[in-house]
Amino acid sequence: MPCKKVLLTGASGGIGKHIISDLAAKGMKIALQYNTNPEKLTEHLSNTEKHPDTEIKSFKADITSENEVLSLIENVKKEFGSIDILINNAGLSINAMTWKMSLKDWNNVLSVNLTGSFLCTKHVIPVMKENNFGRIIYISSVVPQIGVPGTSAYAASKAGIAGLCKTVSKEVIKNNITVNMISLGYFEAGLLFQIPEDIRKQIKESIPIKKFGDPAEISECINYICSEKSSYLTGQSINLNGGLY
Repeated sequence: MPCKKVLLTGASGGIGKHIISDLAAKGMKIALQYNTNPEKLTEHLSNTEKHPDTEIKSFKADITSENEVLSLIENVKKEFGSIDILINNAGLSINAMTWKMSLKDWNNVLSVNLTGSFLCTKHVIPVMKENNFGRIIYISSVVPQIGVPGTSAYAASKAGIAGLCKTVSKEVIKNNITVNMISLGYFEAGLLFQIPEDIRKQIKESIPIKKFGDPAEISECINYICSEKSSYLTGQSINLNGGLY
């Protein structure tokens, strides 16, 4: 198959940095969605300078807006001709005990994590169906699987992703489009560094392998799902968490 075209959401985030670097090393054409932190995205792109032949384009879009998602998909298709792989990586976490969580914060978290993933999925499927090929991946979390105090909005949004993944996988497999979810434990990247150091130590002790994950392993998992050899893998949650769940 020719060079794959990838749309990665949440490209300016901590996990995005590592995914971008790996995709560039694979020589894929990469469309990077971001909504905030363009400076951080520029920093991430510095890791791709050793792959000058890799084509990378950045697109600003609010994935909670259907009109902006429509424009995003159209612009990426115009730039690359198609979209073979969608990696739903954009995520927001606002932590508070449930009885202290404001409705505004609740809605913001669900809008980005769940509605945003739904909208990107909805509008990329027709593009993938044109080529009778596609890979849709959701970056999820161990949090809704184990329950973590103070994360009710985040956990609910990621639990919703599980239902979205299962349903969409059955709707599109006839078009050679697979849909899977990677449920991450705690990795040396991203939201982990928003947690106070003493809490991070407690979390590490709770992980059977007694260490945080290497982000390179996330990329390896993505690589397999994206390959044509993974056509029988769909509707699954791959738990990458050091034995935590």
